[in-house]
Amino acid sequence: MRTVVNRPLILVSNDDGIHAPGIELLAGAMEALGEVWVVAPATEQSAVSGAISLRQPLRIVEHGERRLAVSGTPTDCVYIALNHALPRRPTLCVSGINHGANLGDDVLYSGTVAAAIEATLSDVPSIAFSQAGRGAFEERLLATWVERIARAALARGMPRATFLNVNFPPTLSPQSNIRVSKLGRRNYGRQVVAKEDPRHLPYYWLGGSELGFDDMPGSDCNAVAAGDISLSPVDLDLTHYRFLGELRQWDELQPVSDMNSDQPTRDDNE
Repeated sequence: MRTVVNRPLILVSNDDGIHAPGIELLAGAMEALGEVWVVAPATEQSAVSGAISLRQPLRIVEHGERRLAVSGTPTDCVYIALNHALPRRPTLCVSGINHGANLGDDVLYSGTVAAAIEATLSDVPSIAFSQAGRGAFEERLLATWVERIARAALARGMPRATFLNVNFPPTLSPQSNIRVSKLGRRNYGRQVVAKEDPRHLPYYWLGGSELGFDDMPGSDCNAVAAGDISLSPVDLDLTHYRFLGELRQWDELQPVSDMNSDQPTRDDNE
């Protein structure tokens, strides 16, 4: 009897919404690697980080075979995919391709990255893909690179609680190379623009323009600025281990009994 081997199931999500060009490109590239399921937000959810909907119901709308739109955040999408919508556990989760960079500390805000994080928390190997800038995608090169990176992750595996954050330069060319990079630091203007609605009630727009990045050799920001592709392994363990030992030595954090050990006791005064 012939044994039927299931192809790897690949979950595709994003934060730009189910109709975004980036997710179409990403899902198409993954078809060469496995059975693709798209579970993505019904509308744009940029910069929502890892928000999860706990106080309102979610709705799922089918947009074709193995293609679902969820009325929630990227985290909601991956959560509901893993725990309800998919027929079996995915072998890989890919998120993007985001229209705009997710470099350095952007990973703390990004909905694209949050989708990868949610899958990683469930021990599903994950990759977040983004392209810097707002220009048109170079579709052929992008498809080649995302397939190549995803294929390598499937073949080699990744450590637990770690995902890959990939950023393509604004102008991807055949000369663009992959640089394995640490996360850098991006700089933004910190603005709050106050307005007033027709009923004379105040409202506010948050955010500011991009001001550049810290020049850190070996960082993802430097790699993308040089026209290359950054590939950053991101660990979900946020503990600062170098500071851990120092923190244990702070006098202010010692037990009260230890801090009072040099004070005379009642018996000593008698």
